[in-house]
Amino acid sequence: MFGVILFIHVLICVLLIVVVLMQQSRGGGMSSVFGGGGGGADALFGGKGATPFFVKLTTGLAVGFFLTSLTLVLVSRRPTSQSAIDRGLQEMPTQQGIPGEETPVIPEEPEPMPVIPEEGGGE
Repeated sequence: MFGVILFIHVLICVLLIVVVLMQQSRGGGMSSVFGGGGGGADALFGGKGATPFFVKLTTGLAVGFFLTSLTLVLVSRRPTSQSAIDRGLQEMPTQQGIPGEETPVIPEEPEPMPVIPEEGGGE
């Protein structure tokens, strides 16, 4: 799904760039490629020339660009399901000891300290 939307998005971007470059600017622009000063453009795009067609096409491509951009953001924010490797890593114990080695046990009550006789005799 993400790949298809991304392909459409890139296609719209390229078409939008081409259409913007072909629009007639105040100085003539690249739209003169289709017929020059107006005679050929009238025959190809109608009596008004290519300007209304390119304006509508640019508007449509811009709307498509915004829609695919928003769709890509929403699709990429959706939480993905975990793979088997991710689940396996979560189930692994965090601390692994050496096989056969036991952990030392700390006694609950301390053993009584041996009594050391004091110097000085048995008085």
